[in-house]
Order: sequence, then structure tokens, then C-alpha cells
Amino acid sequence: MSTYKYLNAINDSGKKAFLTKDLQNLLEIDSKRTLEDLIKRFLDEKILISLEKGKYLLGNAEVSDFEIAQFLYSPSYISFETALNYYGILSQFPVEITSVTTKSTQKKEVLEKMYTYSQISTSLFTGYIKEEDALIALPEKALLDQLYMIAKGLKTKQYLDEMDYSAIDKAKFQEYFKLLPDKLSKSIQELADKYLWPCTFYTS
Repeated sequence: MSTYKYLNAINDSGKKAFLTKDLQNLLEIDSKRTLEDLIKRFLDEKILISLEKGKYLLGNAEVSDFEIAQFLYSPSYISFETALNYYGILSQFPVEITSVTTKSTQKKEVLEKMYTYSQISTSLFTGYIKEEDALIALPEKALLDQLYMIAKGLKTKQYLDEMDYSAIDKAKFQEYFKLLPDKLSKSIQELADKYLWPCTFYTS
């Protein structure tokens, strides 16, 4: 396959982001050396952009920070401060793109931006939708995720006084609250009582 055909195959794939194995399968290249040389050429010519080892973006594609976050580390969805800012609940723009994952906690600096991933249990990995071609927590789940991390001592309370909770659906929040482990329910109830509203979700 010629370079021209390789380019057409990449552009016609409809994808914006590629793993090395994606390119190998798409371009039908068996030789590891040939594939490495081709990727290097495409990087030099800005046809591809390297995010980290083995992960690339199509150079002329419009790709959001949310899409990059999910491509870098999966399974994950946008949550915490980034999601709360997206919905207008938190006015302050976070300096990091914050996500939830069921894998180990990670921090990645890519293209001069910081992407952080905080681990939660698989039972809490829910309450998200697809926006901007990436998964993002619903407002109520993003807030619960934030309180969950505060209760575990992994985030601070610094933003809680600044948030506008008027858009939070109490019934939806309560449904997600029921997913919490008992040992954290009381702590999160106390945070909700103090910063959100008097909302008796916790029962001893």
C-alpha cells in the first residue's frame, strides 16, 4: 500500500485517535519496523500527533479535552470539578481535566494539560452520558463523586461553598446516594446537610 493509500485509509476510518495496533490493523502492515517507520514519518509530517507511547491523534482532527481524557485511560468518565464546571455548578475553571476510573489512580500530563483519574469501586461507576464524543457524569453523579472523594480524604472542601446547587435534582442525587457504602454514607450526608440542603438520605 502506498503512502497515499495509507493516508486515505486513516482519513476514511472516521477515527480521530489511534492505538499502534489500530494503525497496524487498519493499514494491514505486518512488519513492526515498517509500521514504526511509517508512524515516525507521519509524526514528522504532523499527520499524526503523539499523546504518549502507542497513542496518537489525527493531526487535522478537532478533538476535545474530554475525548483525549477518555482515550488516554479507559474505562473512565469525566467527573468531579471538570464536570461540575461543564454544567455551571462550579464557576471556577479547573486546571486539570478530572475523571473517574475503576482502574488505579493516575495523573498524566499530555499536550501541556494535566489529566487526573481517581479510582472508585465498580458499583459506583455509573451515572454518566455521552457528550462531546466522550462520557461525562450527570450533574448529580459528578457532585456525589466529589463528595465521595472528600469523605475519603482524597479531595478538599474548598469548592463546596462556591457551587450553585440549584440545578441539582434531589431525587436523582438520592438514587446515586443509595449506591454508597455504609461507612461513607453518614459522612457524605453530613456534607450534604451543611453545603447543599437538609436532605435526610442516610439512615443508621
